[in-house]
Amino acid sequence: MRADAHLPTVLVVTLGGTIAMTPGPGAGSGVVPQLTAADLVAAVPGLDRWAQVEVVDFRQKPGASLLVDDLAELAVLLTERAAAGVDGFVVTQGTDTLEETAFLLDLLYRGPAPLVLTGAMRNPSLAGADGPANVLAAVQTAASPEAAGLGCVVVFADTVHAAHLVRKVHSTGIAAFASPGAGPLGYVAEGRVHLLTAARRRPGPVRLPFTRDAKVALVTATLGDDGALLDGLEHRFDGLVVAAFGAGHVPAAWVDPLTRIADTVPVVLASRTGAGPVLTETYAFPGSEKDLLARGLIGAGHLDPYKARLLLLAHLRGGADRAGIGAAFAQF
Repeated sequence: MRADAHLPTVLVVTLGGTIAMTPGPGAGSGVVPQLTAADLVAAVPGLDRWAQVEVVDFRQKPGASLLVDDLAELAVLLTERAAAGVDGFVVTQGTDTLEETAFLLDLLYRGPAPLVLTGAMRNPSLAGADGPANVLAAVQTAASPEAAGLGCVVVFADTVHAAHLVRKVHSTGIAAFASPGAGPLGYVAEGRVHLLTAARRRPGPVRLPFTRDAKVALVTATLGDDGALLDGLEHRFDGLVVAAFGAGHVPAAWVDPLTRIADTVPVVLASRTGAGPVLTETYAFPGSEKDLLARGLIGAGHLDPYKARLLLLAHLRGGADRAGIGAAFAQF
């Protein structure tokens, strides 16, 4: 890369994923993570027009195998490099968990430099691989003044998404990410970030390093479920997120078990729909949102169950008490 003092410095960090996958040894082998950050950057022509790019190989995993501790360690690294003068960050990873890691990094990374996550739906051995274009748009975003103050964002298919809103909405399509119920923050065109809406950083900081271990269960309400999965859960987990029907409703058989669990560990009520908020005072039947909140459950606001789980887990691992957890969810 050309050294140009007038260009911002962008650090590209790879975690693995489809964007870094190539076929393994042997005919007919499936793809596995093998490419380095330098490989990914080298596949993008003209990248040095936009930034001085540095690279770090941090992990080499499929997205499904990333751990919360991986992201906590990465957040420390990014915060340190931001303090040392890096102007922006791009993290490449697998798309399976990209919506979750983006939100978790938005909770954990507190540096001023823009942080952009991206990946690919087509690995580099396929025709029309989308990795290089996504890396280019991500670097352009990380180097852009318009990205300052947005917190962590996802840039995919030239579209910019807020971490707390983005969802993977298709298992194979190139335009696999969307922000249901809100829409994207903007898009990238001709190397520039164009914001369509103002976005403020929503989540407050989570303390690092984590002070304790914790486990949070996620249980989804389904038609006719008798609540057997809830039995004894408070003795096996430190918290629970309920992916409820609609605006925050569960089967009547769940009411007593959830009341018992909420007396012992924090229980968060989210909607399984993927868009829209949990209500607070509209419905009052047993198992409705008003009934459950009165029994001590914590409303997730507009957070989907996956992000609600991460918010609860991060604050539990950071040592927050029930009041602190309630305040964290009140932001949403």
